[in-house]
Amino acid sequence: MGKNIVEKILSNHIIEGELKVGTTAGIIIDRTLTQDSTGTMAYLQLEAMGIDKVKTKKSVAFVDHNMLQQGFENADDHKFIQTIANKYGIYFSRPGNGICHQVNLERFSVPGDTLLGSDSHTPTAGGVAMLAIGAGGLDVALAMAGEAYYIKVPKVVKVNLNGKLSPMVSSKDIILEILKRETVKGGVGKVYEYGGEGVKNLSVPQRATITNMGAELGATTSIFPSDERTKEFFIAQNRLEDWKELSADEDASYDEIIEINLEELEPMVAAPHSPDNIKTCREEGRIKIDQVAIGSCTNSSYEDFMKVSRILKGRKVADNVSLVIAPGSRQVMEMIARNGALGDIISSGARILENSCGPCIGMGQSPGTDAVSIRTFNRNFYGRSGTNSAKVYLSSPEVAAVSAIYGCLMDPRDAEFDIDFKDISTESFIIDDSMIISPAEDSFKVEVVRGPNIKPFPLNTKLSDSLLGKVIIKTEDNITTDHIMPSNAKLLPYRSNIPYLSNFCFSTIDEDFSSRALENKGGFIVAGENYGQGSSREHAALVPLYLGIKAVLAKSFARIHKANLINSGILAMEFENPDDYEKIDQMDQLKIENIFEGLKNSRIKIKDLDKDFDFYVKAQFNKKEIDMLLAGGKLNSIKEKVK
Repeated sequence: MGKNIVEKILSNHIIEGELKVGTTAGIIIDRTLTQDSTGTMAYLQLEAMGIDKVKTKKSVAFVDHNMLQQGFENADDHKFIQTIANKYGIYFSRPGNGICHQVNLERFSVPGDTLLGSDSHTPTAGGVAMLAIGAGGLDVALAMAGEAYYIKVPKVVKVNLNGKLSPMVSSKDIILEILKRETVKGGVGKVYEYGGEGVKNLSVPQRATITNMGAELGATTSIFPSDERTKEFFIAQNRLEDWKELSADEDASYDEIIEINLEELEPMVAAPHSPDNIKTCREEGRIKIDQVAIGSCTNSSYEDFMKVSRILKGRKVADNVSLVIAPGSRQVMEMIARNGALGDIISSGARILENSCGPCIGMGQSPGTDAVSIRTFNRNFYGRSGTNSAKVYLSSPEVAAVSAIYGCLMDPRDAEFDIDFKDISTESFIIDDSMIISPAEDSFKVEVVRGPNIKPFPLNTKLSDSLLGKVIIKTEDNITTDHIMPSNAKLLPYRSNIPYLSNFCFSTIDEDFSSRALENKGGFIVAGENYGQGSSREHAALVPLYLGIKAVLAKSFARIHKANLINSGILAMEFENPDDYEKIDQMDQLKIENIFEGLKNSRIKIKDLDKDFDFYVKAQFNKKEIDMLLAGGKLNSIKEKVK
């Protein structure tokens, strides 16, 4: 029996366990990436491990999130990351060089290698056949220290792409179609591997859009083969030496198969407030819009902006619309500046932002009250834009640009003007890596610079055999890490200051959560399905830890957040009978006894003292995770081993 692409890469990297679906395997990580929102904490954790140099083939620290420098905090964090990267053998991509996933794709991606990143959209690199996985900062720090990364061996879903996309239908519509079918929790425990004759019609940027937004499925990652189209991309980036062919064997097997006829797809949007709330543009109708934002790690490539420039050339943005664009990298910005495309975009009335994440993470350009915003981004969770009352739609660049001209949501096929996308590709990119700083050779001379906003990360205590506490909050299904630990221009500068951030935990849905947790000396969180979906930010675990949360009881968890909870020493358990969720109310007092025995049996009994009833939760952890929980978190367990 032949192997699929995922099996081939895992087989070359496995160092512990076996490739049996559902079991835990340890794999070696070739490369890592961090960004500044999660990076400071990851590097503080790396420091705590006491190593001299990173052990990976290459690790890169990017600055792309905290770009608004209204005070000293962000600049101080950037200097800390730059100096610690210099000291530990990490390459540093300076502010302004671009979004981590776009720059990584351009300058650091390597087919067949493993990549672990402290950002949930790390799977972007799957567009060039990397096994690229998003994780919490501590897991990335451990990978940099040479430790294995442990994953639950995923199912592999084959997505057969057949035919060719119609004019004005894009790769964004492919991933929206999959989200429509699979939902935001349908990909948990799976990798989506793309194949079929239609793949050869998709460029690397188009493929990367699909693998990027595959994170919204809850998937471990997504991946394309490395073929002639991939080779073209590496030649254009002057990195042919990094390219190699990689494809599935003809007789490879898969756990599931999805068939998509590209010719049947039409322009779509994800309507508020979830990436799987999919409508066709014509179904949703020509609703009036107030803002259009084009960019993010999903759609900010050279190809994307060449399409946007062709649509906007000689035309003007509607009077009622604010159009903002943010190219994904300095390479993209310079190329469209030199070939005149940027001039066409500016002439239309668009506002030009930095080469950064910007509005996607709530860092500026928040919509107005009750505004409708069309964005080429990957997430439209409630409040993520920075305006709770805003209605955010996700779309392709084609839909976004045409809508900006008409002032309403438009199916671009209905535009009353011709659009020519001929000759928008390039055989050669501008290559200038001067904003990527190589680490120092004499690292012992490097002094790490720390600003006053950088505080130590919290550590848990050893797990007790019994816990008593109140339900501090009860949440609904699909709670995101944006709900748990909001990310916006006001809070992002404090990503290295957990005590300050703790004041805002769950603030978008419950302003009193933090004070209630402190008053009750911590307690428990009760949650619905898919708790913790979205960003990989481990702050959504570290802040509850700081506030004294000892356990989260949920119907189900998103993969990365569950791992972050376990890394922090917080019990992440699932209701054995989902109906028990309905019986529990906020502020009920829960008692958990015989935890140690329950961890061995993967089943723990909990008593609701207020309702006077017992219920069971699934405590499904492998031995390494149990050791972490008993020690009070991953760092504590590492310290115990060192003793």
